[in-house]
Amino acid sequence: MSQLDPHTQPQAAPRGLRTAGIAAAVVAAIIVVYGLASRVHGTEQMHDWTQQQALPVVTVAQPEAASGQSALQLPGRLQAFVSAPIYARVSGYLKSWNTDIGAHVKKGDLLGTIETPDVDQQLAQAQASLGVAQANAKLAQISAKRWQAMAGTDAVAQQDIDQRTSALNAAEAQVKAAQAQVDQLQVEKGFARLLAPFDGTVTARDTDVGALINVGSGAGPELFVVSDTSKLRLYVNVPQNYVPQVPKGTRAVLRVPEHPGKPYTATVLDSAGSVNASSGTTLMQLLVDNSKGELMPGGFASVDLDLGTAHVDLSVPSSALVFNGKGMQVATLGAGDKVTFKPVTVLRDDGKQAVIGAGLDAGDKVIDSPPDGIGTGDHVRVAEQQKADDSHAKG
Repeated sequence: MSQLDPHTQPQAAPRGLRTAGIAAAVVAAIIVVYGLASRVHGTEQMHDWTQQQALPVVTVAQPEAASGQSALQLPGRLQAFVSAPIYARVSGYLKSWNTDIGAHVKKGDLLGTIETPDVDQQLAQAQASLGVAQANAKLAQISAKRWQAMAGTDAVAQQDIDQRTSALNAAEAQVKAAQAQVDQLQVEKGFARLLAPFDGTVTARDTDVGALINVGSGAGPELFVVSDTSKLRLYVNVPQNYVPQVPKGTRAVLRVPEHPGKPYTATVLDSAGSVNASSGTTLMQLLVDNSKGELMPGGFASVDLDLGTAHVDLSVPSSALVFNGKGMQVATLGAGDKVTFKPVTVLRDDGKQAVIGAGLDAGDKVIDSPPDGIGTGDHVRVAEQQKADDSHAKG
């Protein structure tokens, strides 16, 4: 009775095999799912890495404090205190010129003479017409006196006397008109003599003997230019943030290339009182004494404006400067690694470092040597971040 039925023992084996098969299938499914998920994740990582690699890589420089100084160095342009181009007021041909460039003249000095055959002929005709009018007026006066002497008698009628008096008045009016014509032509003839309008220097002569002269600035070129160079005007564009520190009367020192090492003094005369939107600067006018005649109008000058106190300027690498149709700019890196271009005013540039006078903040991240083609709003990658991503990708 204790012996088991031989037909009942084989039933345990099929149940164990079935359990083992299910477990093996589950493990295989897990391995397949994990493999597929890993591959998809790796593909996404590779796609993201490839997209990141396509972004321009840039290096970023932080603006540094430039050396403090009490003088603001700016370029300037010299101009004559007074400059008058001399145009012709009468047509003709240049008969002669008496002064050449560099000649010092006094007010009223003769610069040149214009030969005016047309005006001469018109003047002769006007003078002849004046003579005829004067003769007619004299005859009308004699006739009127005779008729007026017979007034009150029965020899002449009052109507005839009035007619002779009226004829005299008309003749006298014709004399005045003819005289006015002669006077006008004589004045016009006087313009044949080109005279200096004030004491100064002849800085240009754009005509020669025999040249055809046309009337006025609209039809003909300037013949001479007379400039008062005893004093010069110096024009300087001052960055907006420095304007309050450069009031009227501020002293300045200027230097010119033709006299290296020799300083000249100037004084701020006035300010334009407005800011140029394209450059962010204000035009200022300085007065320079040039009684020795060493400075030349139209020349370049390096100007040091005395600010009275030391100021800290920002400097960036010169390679960060970008000059385009919008002027001088620098590219900065903003939030989300997006590019922003800012217009700036450059005070000095020695080829390595550029001192910025306006348009840049100390906290800005300046892109050094920005790649061609990038613009405001573009995404870029910083070089240090690029190295980290490359190391992560290799790992």
